Amino acid sequence: MWSFAAALALTTGSAGAQPVQTQQEALADDAIQYAAQFGVPVEEAQRRLKAQQDSVAATDAIAREFADRLAGISIEHSPEYRIVVLLTGDQPVPDRSAAGVPISFKTGARATHAQAVVAMRRHLIDLRADLPSARGAGYDQRTGEIVLLVTSTDAQKLGTASIRARAEQVSGVPLRVVLNDLNESNMTVDGGGRVEGLSSLTDRPNLCTTAYVVTNGETTAVTTAAHCPDDLTYVDRDGTTENLPMIGSWGAGYQDVQINGSPDSPLPLFYSNRGAGTLRRLATWRNVASTRAGDFVCHYGESSGYSCATVELTDYAPPGDLCGGPCSPTWVTVKGPNCVPGDSGGPVFSGEIAFGIAKGINRASSGQCLFYYYMSTDYLPEPWRLLVSSDVRPPPDRP
Repeated sequence: MWSFAAALALTTGSAGAQPVQTQQEALADDAIQYAAQFGVPVEEAQRRLKAQQDSVAATDAIAREFADRLAGISIEHSPEYRIVVLLTGDQPVPDRSAAGVPISFKTGARATHAQAVVAMRRHLIDLRADLPSARGAGYDQRTGEIVLLVTSTDAQKLGTASIRARAEQVSGVPLRVVLNDLNESNMTVDGGGRVEGLSSLTDRPNLCTTAYVVTNGETTAVTTAAHCPDDLTYVDRDGTTENLPMIGSWGAGYQDVQINGSPDSPLPLFYSNRGAGTLRRLATWRNVASTRAGDFVCHYGESSGYSCATVELTDYAPPGDLCGGPCSPTWVTVKGPNCVPGDSGGPVFSGEIAFGIAKGINRASSGQCLFYYYMSTDYLPEPWRLLVSSDVRPPPDRP
């Protein structure tokens, strides 16, 4: 059989022959996490995770069909596994099914998803002026509302009802106010596929994680977070090292990604669990427009390890100036509690499908992770794109 030992991607860090999970094995690992969280047999968890991917084409088609009415598409996990489509207006739509999953239609939303996102883009600066403390905002596809995160200081001073009324007046769309300490930060630069370098701000050694192998059509490289050190040294699991010079860094508004040269990364492999030495082959990616509230995704970080949870808010704008200035409403949040500072730059995925690159964390005053958020791989800088398994043909087996 063909051995991957000759030149495994630096994101995988394998000095010798190391097995790569099959698609079924990758799904089985994620299913164990799903089964534990939702109290279903592993076999049922596997069925649901397969249906999660198989139903994307159907929900994409629904989004196109009801583009002028679409408020959101979400996945419910209990009491039964189903997809819910939220529409404006009161004209009913018969229920459907796709990939063995029931699809229910609900009407009565007051604004479309597109209208809400436009309102966030136009009026988040206005809300910042009204709310002196930090605030974040994202879109909840389950309810058709903008979720405005405000601090208890602002809530006590202004009152949540007044904040909601003022925000709805400014934005013109439905809005829900949620109290949150907004203790948010980049996940700091510790992590998974271990790379090291000197911080340009402190001149002290920092660690960060790598996510995926990318290509510009001519060369291959690896991704990490833009707030990592510029020039990095990859540290393999056996302690061997390799220099990864920075090619470029994009860290403003809607991006937090850095690309470092890695000529020895010819294969589309990534760690889903570096501690266990678990490698996966990247097959494809999920576009952010196709990402639904309730999608079950996993991520790996050196500090928190391998864990999975559900997508909560799409179109999230983190507070403050965490994006080299105000953040755009383009980030996606994933429910905690399994994320800690130190996971920044790591891969967010489901099975063999890339969703994004981890950026930041929102914590309670106790330090517990409430949610983390990631940059969709949609926002990789051109001409770079993910290297996937269809790009690489293995050599024929030797007799």
